[in-house]
Amino acid sequence: MESKTKNKQSREQIERMAVRAFNGLGPADGETAVTELKDGWFNASYLVRLANGQEVVLKIAPPKGAEVMLYEKNIMATEVATIRLVKQNPAIPVPEIYFFDDARDLCDAEYFFMEKIDGDNLEHVKASLPDETQTAIDHHIGEIIREVNGFPGVYFGYDGNPDLRANTWKEAFIKIVESVLEDAARKNVKFDFGYDELRAAVMKHASALEEISLPCLVHWDAWNPNFFVMDGKITGIIDFERALWAEPLMEAQFRGLFDGGGVTNSMRGYGKTTFTFAEKQRKYLYSLHLALVMHTECHFRNYDTDDIFNFSRQYIGTTMEWLQTQ
Repeated sequence: MESKTKNKQSREQIERMAVRAFNGLGPADGETAVTELKDGWFNASYLVRLANGQEVVLKIAPPKGAEVMLYEKNIMATEVATIRLVKQNPAIPVPEIYFFDDARDLCDAEYFFMEKIDGDNLEHVKASLPDETQTAIDHHIGEIIREVNGFPGVYFGYDGNPDLRANTWKEAFIKIVESVLEDAARKNVKFDFGYDELRAAVMKHASALEEISLPCLVHWDAWNPNFFVMDGKITGIIDFERALWAEPLMEAQFRGLFDGGGVTNSMRGYGKTTFTFAEKQRKYLYSLHLALVMHTECHFRNYDTDDIFNFSRQYIGTTMEWLQTQ
């Protein structure tokens, strides 16, 4: 699925980036030394084999003039800082960041080189794994996310956009939802619910957000495509660019997109399998936020299929039904 935010670069430009990053060491000779990685939906990414045989990953942000959503402001800097932060915990298998360049003098956007993680993308191989291996992997994912959530913050919201921060989670979350609706309005997005109807559903349950007093690091985008696996074990987790300071229930492992909303093995690995009514309220609020983001971003990225558009539309509907009736 292609996205128009991707900032693709020529082989010659990538060579110049590598030479800067690795003190004169550029890509190896041959067409296969630079290969585009097409799984991502936002940044451009390349697998680069250097002249010394080492394989590294290059990630390039959208160009400065690209239209992005408000919460996506400065997210590459967020990703680099977050990966470097969580790497302090050896239980979180993240790649090493070799070089980050935000000067924009060599490229029209920020870029960084990072370690290539050994293993296969979990999204590609999970269905072919034995059931017991799938269970163990999901359990391990829950354990990793719990470790990520162990990092405390000093405010709620996004590192990259000070306008989407607050001292209380309730205030920050309302700002975050409003920013998505503002993005949607800029693109004349038509939901199946009015904007004020969506706001009313959030405010109906907003008091449940008052239970959260301590911000923690939340990956938010920890779906199967962002994990790597080898020999039945998780070898890496990537794509921390959408991380924020929030509460753990905002993690993907608590969203229930494809499992009917029941208790999952990742929840068991995390150690959280029961939920109070207030926690359920927050889970549905976070699901609505995710669905609104997914639907709105379709109008920014201009995907070449309607898969995300149709799924997110349905997801908004089922989430709103719960929020409006409970």
